[in-house]
Amino acid sequence: MSENPRTDRKDADGETGQQERKMPTVWEDMGGAIGLFYSSFPVMVFVLVNSFAGLMPGIWSAVGVGVFFVVFRAVRKEPLKPAISGFIGIAISGFIAYRTGSAKGFFLVGIWFSLVCFAIVAITIVFRYPLVGVLWSVMNRVPMKWKKDKSSVYGYDLATAALAAVFGARFIVQRWLYEEDYTGWLAFAKIAMGYPLWGLALIVVVWAIRRADKRIKEREAEEGPEPAEETDEEAEARLRQKYAQTPDQPS
Repeated sequence: MSENPRTDRKDADGETGQQERKMPTVWEDMGGAIGLFYSSFPVMVFVLVNSFAGLMPGIWSAVGVGVFFVVFRAVRKEPLKPAISGFIGIAISGFIAYRTGSAKGFFLVGIWFSLVCFAIVAITIVFRYPLVGVLWSVMNRVPMKWKKDKSSVYGYDLATAALAAVFGARFIVQRWLYEEDYTGWLAFAKIAMGYPLWGLALIVVVWAIRRADKRIKEREAEEGPEPAEETDEEAEARLRQKYAQTPDQPS
């Protein structure tokens, strides 16, 4: 036994603290609330400035806000990922608006990006490899055991369909607003159909993942542990023993 229980407890607490450190969630990876602000505020600036000063001032104002956010976080030595990703999106959107000569062109990239993502996500459901299940297995470096359970596949189908519904809804609504020249409503739809919709879809995703993991564990408990794979050393020893045996000589 240890002579200092306090030290042991402190070490155990430290180990527990390290184990409780989890990978960042999707919301945290996208920057959380501050990431939402970095991606939405330049859009609002563009719409406001464009409404009273014209297209080019609106573009430069939005790009300028994006640059300010990057510099601001760099000076404060904060993670730059949310600000840089927001700036890249604003810069591309501004370039398209400049090339088209129309304020609504600012939203064109996002509209067609939603359609492309919808098609990709939907295809994975058709071919029975729902994207949510595949990505979860790849990110965790685990085999896709859920493919052997129809109920788990169905759950991942629903989760993937939720993502497809978000992309599809974004394309349909924003495409209609684009055709009708409702630039202000386009900005509102871009923000309102962003993180809020992803939050709803994420609920379905989490449900599907937990459900599939639970069913896999239940099946493994019923079937028992899988036989351990033979190592290279064990295979070599088995072959040596096999070929070392000499055949019986005929009398």
